[in-house]
Amino acid sequence: MKSPEQSTTKKQQNTVHWVVTIAAIALIFDGYDLVVYGTIVPTLLNDPTQLGQIGPATAGVLGSWALLGVMVGALVTGAIGDYLGRRKIMITGIIWFSVFMGLTALAPNIVAFGALRFATGLGVGALVATAGAVVAEFAPKGKRNYYNAIVYSGVPVGGVLASVLAIVLMDHIGWRGLFFIGATPLLFLLPMALVKLPESPEWLMARGRTEEAQRASLRTGVPIAAPAPTQVTNALETEPANTKIGFRALASRKYALPTLLLGLMSFAGLMLTYGLNTWLPQIMSQFGYGKSYSLVFLLVLNAGAVVGGLIASVGADRIGAKRVVSTTFFLAAVAMILLTMHLPFGILLALVAVAGVGTIGTQVLIYGFVSNYYNSAARGAGVAWCAGFGRLGGIFGPLIGGLLIAAGVQNHVAFYVFAAVAIVGAMVTAFVPLRNSETQLPASPSARTLIAK
Repeated sequence: MKSPEQSTTKKQQNTVHWVVTIAAIALIFDGYDLVVYGTIVPTLLNDPTQLGQIGPATAGVLGSWALLGVMVGALVTGAIGDYLGRRKIMITGIIWFSVFMGLTALAPNIVAFGALRFATGLGVGALVATAGAVVAEFAPKGKRNYYNAIVYSGVPVGGVLASVLAIVLMDHIGWRGLFFIGATPLLFLLPMALVKLPESPEWLMARGRTEEAQRASLRTGVPIAAPAPTQVTNALETEPANTKIGFRALASRKYALPTLLLGLMSFAGLMLTYGLNTWLPQIMSQFGYGKSYSLVFLLVLNAGAVVGGLIASVGADRIGAKRVVSTTFFLAAVAMILLTMHLPFGILLALVAVAGVGTIGTQVLIYGFVSNYYNSAARGAGVAWCAGFGRLGGIFGPLIGGLLIAAGVQNHVAFYVFAAVAIVGAMVTAFVPLRNSETQLPASPSARTLIAK
């Protein structure tokens, strides 16, 4: 017969697996949405009967509308997420994203398409900003970075999925069919979330809903996290307990400086992520690698991010995310400098994989770092701030790469610029103050008695 402790552990494992699965699938479709547009651009440029006459400049603007929507969606989520709860925001994000992906497939013209891409981005931003907070409040303390890496690795996985499905299905279902695929979470992920995604006991406790938090803790097996007032490891932990919620908490003396630095880290990470995903094939083509290599380089970049990010996340749980993020930023810089040298193709692919770990993989680790840095009252806003402010880096990355290439600079200069951004990211990470220590407190005996009754 199982002891109460074994039963609780089993409940927690089951809850965590469902939460991680739901969040990961949501971000797979987020990644799908952000990449699928790039796969259909040639069709829109070459066939005016689809949406109308579209030139390269208009195509670029249409692409940026989705990123702008992600930024706005993340920041809005940060303003309300810590008040409304994780479950409501996740479910709303899934519905919103799916509905507008489906409506985009029916867009009759350029204006409608752009507006619907922006609206879809709002849902993407909500999911990206909330997923980290959900994982941080359900995952066991020693595996938070690992589970976070699994969830946020869904973004590059979704990008690969979009590329593969476009190659296989574009000729059969057209670009509208690809967008309808992006709406399918409404059919299977939403019911899954409604049944299997609970509200965070830690969030309920932070909002003063103690009895609900204790019931949720017993039902899910997830212990309620609380700050340890007797542990003081740095200046941040000598502050009085923070009772402010959401963005007000981020502006407090306790979190203001870390929030600025964490935002700059995310800015650098997303600048590298979008810059390389956009321009790596073009830069490598100047080294003599033709279009047939484009997919290979992008697949290796994203595969390296997924595999390397998961491995690095284990180290982050053991020695701290701050050290690991600084290291992966530095590795990205080294890899991009070495990519400018005339090395054998196999070595180049290995360096591209390392660059993927240091750019896309680093951004995955940053989300985990941020999710675990804040207490429950500020966690949603903190992740949202980094996802939203960082998205500006995602906009500037492709822009800077395009300006460099348009200016006719030598191909290695772009790599040097991106390497410099990675070094700045490593330096910023080094200055982030140590975060608060937390302990896991089990639900009280009175709570167990209450549920038993």
